[in-house]
Amino acid sequence: MESMSKFGVLMINLGTPDAPKTPEVRRYLREFLSDRRVVDLNPWIWQPILNGIILTLRPPKVAKVYQQVWMEEGSPLLVLSHRLKDGVKKALSEKYRDDIPVELAMTYGNPSMEEAAQKLREQGAEKILVMPMYPQFSATTTAAAYDRLMRSLKNCPHWPALQLVHDYADHPLYIEALVNSVKAQWEKQGERRHLVLSYHGIPKRYVTNGDPYSRRCETTSRLVAQGLGLEDSEWTHVYQSRFGREEWLKPYADATLKAMPSSGIKKINVISPAFSIDCIETLEEVTFELGDEFKGNGGEAFDYIPALNDSPDQVALYLDLIEQNTKQWI
Repeated sequence: MESMSKFGVLMINLGTPDAPKTPEVRRYLREFLSDRRVVDLNPWIWQPILNGIILTLRPPKVAKVYQQVWMEEGSPLLVLSHRLKDGVKKALSEKYRDDIPVELAMTYGNPSMEEAAQKLREQGAEKILVMPMYPQFSATTTAAAYDRLMRSLKNCPHWPALQLVHDYADHPLYIEALVNSVKAQWEKQGERRHLVLSYHGIPKRYVTNGDPYSRRCETTSRLVAQGLGLEDSEWTHVYQSRFGREEWLKPYADATLKAMPSSGIKKINVISPAFSIDCIETLEEVTFELGDEFKGNGGEAFDYIPALNDSPDQVALYLDLIEQNTKQWI
């Protein structure tokens, strides 16, 4: 198994503040919102707005939100990502009877790309499978992770061989895992409900300019609905988390959920397939904000279906992705 020991896996997620406090949140937001992949406005226009207004007003508010969802071990995104990483590493070791290095990095914040890459090098990895933890490709997430990785290698005299995972929006095991999670929720609550599939939004202009994100999201929703045997009237596809004044991908989650009770849909489940790991956007925005929007307008029952996180189904999915993308190295 000597050849196996020479490749490693780098799992990349978005990032999170180091603590649910204003200074740490401000530091994180500055790095995140300064990325041209995320906000593509002219820096001469955007940076004064970012530093003069946004980073003054938003960090205290966002810190309070993080405090509501913070786990004893730390940020949910970081804690649950580490658990998934550990599950994947264990599954690889059990299958191949070899210690295959698996590390986690964040595009923004810690653990940094440099830190993770150094750990992989120390474990002898000369070939690296790069796996952004985003089911649907977008330049704002997946490509931003690639950019950050390449910057981390800028001063590296000896580059590893790299294999990049594009996305897995229509992977059979991913769809099966989502379908299983919905069925488990329905069994738990004792009834089927209208299913809302909510994805993180991006400006519509990005898609018009060629970002395939919305198409990939629509593919996931369609396949999940097919897997559950749902009629078109039994599920809804929406986008959440819009920011600023320009038009984002529609339909908007908040407006759609607000109108549902008056149209006769009073019991729903919401799942967020764009998030491999639960984070502030799911634990707070979906569970509390969208839930309050729905129930405040006549909704009777609202339950969020958790992300796949470190579930056995997600571990099996990642194991398959790793196997399919490292055949040339094994």
